[in-house]
Amino acid sequence: MWHEAALMACAYLIGSFPLLWIMARMRGVGLHKEEDFHIAVWHRVGRPQGAIGIIGDFAKGVLVVFGSRALGFDLVWVALAGLAAVVGQMWPIFLGFDGEKGNSIGLATAGSLAPWALFISLVPIALGAAVRTIPRLRDRSKSADERLKFGGPPSNSLPLGMLVGFSVLPLVAWGLGYPPQIYWVFVGLVFAILLRRLTAHVRRDLRVAARKREVFINRALYDRSFL
Repeated sequence: MWHEAALMACAYLIGSFPLLWIMARMRGVGLHKEEDFHIAVWHRVGRPQGAIGIIGDFAKGVLVVFGSRALGFDLVWVALAGLAAVVGQMWPIFLGFDGEKGNSIGLATAGSLAPWALFISLVPIALGAAVRTIPRLRDRSKSADERLKFGGPPSNSLPLGMLVGFSVLPLVAWGLGYPPQIYWVFVGLVFAILLRRLTAHVRRDLRVAARKREVFINRALYDRSFL
């Protein structure tokens, strides 16, 4: 059983590895834990570093899943290792258990475990991204650089699309006949993403919120406290 425990610990530590934080520090840039690390590094450190950070976060999920498979672990442990890596990125030991949202590594983990299920679940995510991005691309009042800018103002459609995409993932995996070890881990993935949304720095926002219930609703749906 110690092999499985070691696998979970290694998967969590891989997910916890603060690549974006380290790249920013190497350039003398401090990141605020409340901001999106990918966007912050892209704009404040450099596009190459931002791209490396995005690829690196996706690579964590792929590495954990395929690495544990290559080591001969049973499917249930392979799937749980992928979930442990996502948890590591959300609550990393190296950053005081205050990390990122888990979307990138969550998508990579899901794609490594059940690629066809992820492909279908990407539809609402792509729709959310399109609703957010297309109006900006068509806005002729802005320069080409502004229209193509990575990130942009807060969006309702993209985090909602992410939530729907991750939420339907277990159902799609079940419908496509993937093993129960996979779709039950996908259920855990949905709960982890919701838990991170609901709890990240929530005390600060509750102190200034007039309606505390709306804070939690907004966080669950749109990944932020105030619209």
